[in-house]
Amino acid sequence: MKFMKIGRKPDTFYTEEATRTVISDIPSDLTIRVNNVCFLLHKVPLVPKCGLLQRLCSDSDDSDIVTIDLHDVPGGEDAFELCAKFCYGITINLSAHNFVPAFCAAKFLRMTESIEKGNFVLKLEAFFNSCILEGWKDPIVTLQTTIKLPEWSENLGIVRRCIDSIVEKILTPTAKVSWSYTYTRPGYNKKQHQSVPKDWWTEDISDLDIDLFRCIITAVRSTYIPPPQLIGEALHVYACRWLPDTTKSRPSHSSGSQTEGSKEKSRRILESIVSMIPADRSSVSIGFLLKLLSIANYLGASPVTKTELMRKAGLQFEEATLNDILFPSQLPTDQHNYDIDLVAAVLESYLVLWRRQSPVPAENGHLLRSIRKIGKLIDSYLQFVARDVNMPIPKLVSLAEALPDVAREDHDGLYKAINIYLKEHPDVSKAEKKRLCRMLDCQKLSPEVRAHAVKNERLPLRTVVQVLFFEQESGSRATTHKPELATRARQAPPEAEAEAKQECNNKPQHQGIKSRVPETSERDVQKRLEAMMVRGESEKGKERRREANSGSKVMDPKQERRDIAMARYQSSSPSQLWFLATDHVHGQSSNNKALSQQLSSANSEFNLAMVGLMNGAVDVTKSLPE
Repeated sequence: MKFMKIGRKPDTFYTEEATRTVISDIPSDLTIRVNNVCFLLHKVPLVPKCGLLQRLCSDSDDSDIVTIDLHDVPGGEDAFELCAKFCYGITINLSAHNFVPAFCAAKFLRMTESIEKGNFVLKLEAFFNSCILEGWKDPIVTLQTTIKLPEWSENLGIVRRCIDSIVEKILTPTAKVSWSYTYTRPGYNKKQHQSVPKDWWTEDISDLDIDLFRCIITAVRSTYIPPPQLIGEALHVYACRWLPDTTKSRPSHSSGSQTEGSKEKSRRILESIVSMIPADRSSVSIGFLLKLLSIANYLGASPVTKTELMRKAGLQFEEATLNDILFPSQLPTDQHNYDIDLVAAVLESYLVLWRRQSPVPAENGHLLRSIRKIGKLIDSYLQFVARDVNMPIPKLVSLAEALPDVAREDHDGLYKAINIYLKEHPDVSKAEKKRLCRMLDCQKLSPEVRAHAVKNERLPLRTVVQVLFFEQESGSRATTHKPELATRARQAPPEAEAEAKQECNNKPQHQGIKSRVPETSERDVQKRLEAMMVRGESEKGKERRREANSGSKVMDPKQERRDIAMARYQSSSPSQLWFLATDHVHGQSSNNKALSQQLSSANSEFNLAMVGLMNGAVDVTKSLPE
């Protein structure tokens, strides 16, 4: 920062309440009132240097005491005092901080060369040209002070000349940058870097008012010299300098957090920054766009601003990481911690653009890789927000189901998210569990995940049954899974069987189901059904025989019905069992309904497993039966 000292006399001005005067043996004969301050001065030093005072005092005699009101002097009483001290020859220090009010006041008082040689205006112009405009930070400080006197600064050319000086230095090759600048990026050490960073100028201009900052950026962009990434970096630095941070913690909505006036100022800054983002896709990062969108939600920005941010974010969404999309909720009515609505809105914007690019995304390798990357990102996000104890299931399900089927190569990530949610929310209802698990496609689970799912006590029973069915269809016959199924079946309530049967009867039969059912031979099905009947008998048969031999207990009526049902199944030939199974697959459900009624009346774990497996066979094109 450069300074200029003018005058040699000591400062003899003093202030007493609202009166400022000069220590002198000569009584004051000139009283000048500026706003609420009264100056008791002398005609001799002031009038010869001020053309305005010469005109106002022309009608008075030299011996008269003259009183003048100058309430409209630019810069107020402080600027007028600088001009008065110059007239008395008192030492004054000029810098970029006080140049603008002093220059405007001197122009107002007409302290020019036409009035007296070596006048105040000439010295101020020399300081402006040789010191302020030649530096880097000086024109920035001077430009910032013009916001208090915008009309005077504009008319006198101060704003234009400062902007030209700043832009000229920004466009200077980094090898020729020799002036001091501010650069405080995390991890950057000037001593370790010999070369000047390309964005060396961004922090210093971030101190400017948004309108002045816009003028600088517009002037720089008009030259087409700096790349769009540099413009984007300047916008990022300015946003971090002036906009509230909504990424670290949930902002407070109390009355003392932000006044409406400060919010309005922040909204104006946000909308200006959004309007200055270059059209080049790589000019700003997806993380920055998402931060701006989160801030827009917090400030209540206009729909136009939010829509533009969502459009730009949708274009770059595949570049996002998990940390980029983790934002606290901005609505005071939300009990959950994370802004899942923001992620859903950006995902929807991405999908709109994605669907427009190709009607058959699977045939486009780039589009397929893009949507698969988004699928992994969303599943990772679901796993993270599932730990939120206040996260409602509908929001979780809505985001998970927003992705098309092609976005997930497997459902392992989705299963992990569901398992985490059920673990963190042990009190979730049975209906909500069903709604959550309905998203899963058991055919897209890896063998390791299916093995975990079969043993998972948190999952609904029918989910486990269908997982086991696909485990068997894929060739995995690990016997360690079967006792788990039997245990879960014994713990199932009686109505679970009826619900499974009802869903089986109500589900529409889709064309092409047969082609998607795994190819299984008649002999394999016969062996599976016979093995299940043997297991169904062995689970309870031994206990009943022990009870009968001891004679200590009477046969339970329900147990008697189970024996009747078991006898019926055992009396059926393998071809009859095969007919019932294939008849259900092809949609001819009359015989199958009769079988379901028999299974329901028996109410045994064997019956429940049969219904579950048959439901799985019918519904292999579905994500998950209830």
